[in-house]
Amino acid sequence: MTQILTLCVVTRPGEILLGYKKRGFGAGRWNGFGGHVEAKETITDAALRELREESDLVGHALDHRGVIEFEFDDDTDDLVVHIFSVDQFSGEPIETDEMRPMWFSTEQIPFSEMWADDQHWLPLFLAGKRFIGKFHFKDHDTIKHHRLKEV
Repeated sequence: MTQILTLCVVTRPGEILLGYKKRGFGAGRWNGFGGHVEAKETITDAALRELREESDLVGHALDHRGVIEFEFDDDTDDLVVHIFSVDQFSGEPIETDEMRPMWFSTEQIPFSEMWADDQHWLPLFLAGKRFIGKFHFKDHDTIKHHRLKEV
């Protein structure tokens, strides 16, 4: 089975907003904000809803930057994640039951505390590129193989 997910990466000049995942899939890692697309919801609407639920930010003018497929040896579900850039938003990020947001300098991104794939695609994202890719994980920490290309 394939799950469709969203991921919003919020930026402002020289900084990136990441959320420390407190529970659920990806707990204990810094990540962008996102989640599942619900029935009768567009991918963009899901991205905006998840951003609001996880950070209390209202995103404006989302830019669809990439799509990455994920496969895990220890899970039957494959994930297709639509990645959005959010550099226009209103509100201030707040901690929620699921995420603790924190601004990081783009020079000091905590890659060692993030998903292993982030170090591959996030530099492209921050450079303003669009991309597609696929990451096959042996487990939740180890990439077996991947492909990533600019489009």
